[in-house]
Amino acid sequence: MTFLMKNYKGTIPQKSSITTKEVNKVLLLFVHISLNNFSLFYSNIVNITEAKERSQNGEKPQECELNKNVFTYSCHLPKQKRIHIGEKSYECKQCSKTFNCSSYLRKHKRIHSGEKPYECKQCSKTFRQSSHLREHEKTHSEEKPYECKQCIKTFRRSSNLRVHERTHTGEKPYECKQCSKTFRRSNNLREHERTHCGEKPYECKQCGKTFSCSSHLRTHETTHSGVKPYECKQCSKAFKFSYSLRRHEITHSGDNSYECKQCCKTFTQSSHLQKHERTHRRVKHYECKQCHKAFRFSSFLRTHERIHSGEKPYECKQCSKAFSQLSNLRTHERTHSGEKPYECKQCTKTFSQLSNLRTHERTHNGEKPYECKQCSKTFSQSCSLRTHERTHNGEKPYKCTQCNKTFRFSNSFRTHERSHSGEKTNECEQSSKIFPYSSGI
Repeated sequence: MTFLMKNYKGTIPQKSSITTKEVNKVLLLFVHISLNNFSLFYSNIVNITEAKERSQNGEKPQECELNKNVFTYSCHLPKQKRIHIGEKSYECKQCSKTFNCSSYLRKHKRIHSGEKPYECKQCSKTFRQSSHLREHEKTHSEEKPYECKQCIKTFRRSSNLRVHERTHTGEKPYECKQCSKTFRRSNNLREHERTHCGEKPYECKQCGKTFSCSSHLRTHETTHSGVKPYECKQCSKAFKFSYSLRRHEITHSGDNSYECKQCCKTFTQSSHLQKHERTHRRVKHYECKQCHKAFRFSSFLRTHERIHSGEKPYECKQCSKAFSQLSNLRTHERTHSGEKPYECKQCTKTFSQLSNLRTHERTHNGEKPYECKQCSKTFSQSCSLRTHERTHNGEKPYKCTQCNKTFRFSNSFRTHERSHSGEKTNECEQSSKIFPYSSGI
C-alpha cells in the first residue's frame, strides 16, 4: 500500500467514500508500474547475458573513439578514455600517487596496509592480487602451456613468452626519453628511469636502507633473515631465490640454449649471452661521475661507486668483516665453513670459487682465451693479460706513499714496502737468515 501511495498522483479518497471505479484505477496503476519495472529488470538481464555470450565468442562491439580499440563491456570505455587523456582521478592519501581506475588505487593501498587477501590453498602463501595468486598456483602444477616456436622453451604466462621471444627478434620496444636506451620489458625501463631521478621508493623495515627496485629490496632482506627456501631436488643445495635455483638446475641438465652469433659460444641464460655480446661491441654506457670510468653494466658501476663512498653493506655474521659486494661475502663465508662446492671433473680438486675452478680447468685443456692485441701472446687468466699489457703501455698503478716510487705489479710493490718497514719474511732454510726479497735467498 505504501508503494501505491508514493506512485499514485491523484487524491486518495477516504475509506468511507472509495468507489469501485477508483479502486480499479489504483489497481491499473499498480499493474502498469510493475510491468515497467519488470521490463527494465528483464532488459538488464538480457544485456548481461548478451555481454557474457560476447565475451565467450570473442566479440567486442564497444569501440573506443580515440584509438578504435574494442571492448566487450561498455563500462570499460570510460576507463580507456582516462588512459588516453592522462586523467588520474584517484589519489592515494598516504603517498599522493594517482591512478586512472579506482581498482588500481585499491590494489595500491594494499602496499601500505600490507593486506594480502588471496591465499594459496596448497602452501598458504598470500598475495595482494588475485592474478598473482593464479600465477603462483601454476608453480604447484608445473603447468607451462605457452611454448616458444623457435627454441621450444615453455612458460607459465603468455607475457613471459612474449618477452622471451624478444631475445630471438632483438626487439626492445621501451625507450628511455632521457638517454634513448631501450629495453625489452617495461619494468626494466621504469627501474632504469630511477637512475636518472635518484628515486628509491623501496625501504627495508629493519635497517632503513632504500632501493630503486622491489627485487633489490627482497634480495637485501634475505641478508637479515638468512632463509633459503628453494632446494635443489638432485643435490639438496638450498638457495635464497627461485631464479638462483633455476640457474643451478641447469648445471645438472647441461642445457646451453643461448648461442652467440659471432663466436658460437653458448650460455645457460639469456642475460649471460647479452653480457657476453657486449664484449664484442665493447660498449660502456655507464660512467662514474667522480672518476669518469665507464662500465658495460649498471651493476658494475654501482659496485665501483662503493670504492669512492667506502660503503660496505655486506657483513659477515661470524667475524663482522664487511664487503662491498655480496659475492665477496659469500666467498669469505666459505673460509669459515670450509665449503668448496666447485669440483674439477678431471682431478676431483675442489674450489671455493667458480672462477678458480674455471682457471684450474685450463691447466688440463691448455685453453688460453685472453690474447694481447699488440703481440698476440695468450693467457689463461684475464688478470694475467692486464698485467702483461702494462709492459706495452708502461702503466705503473702501484705507488709507494713514502718515496713515490711506482710499480707495475702488486707483488713488487708489496716487496718494496717491506724495505721501508724493515720486515724480512723470506728465510733461508739452511742458515735461518732472512731477506726482504725472495731473490736474496
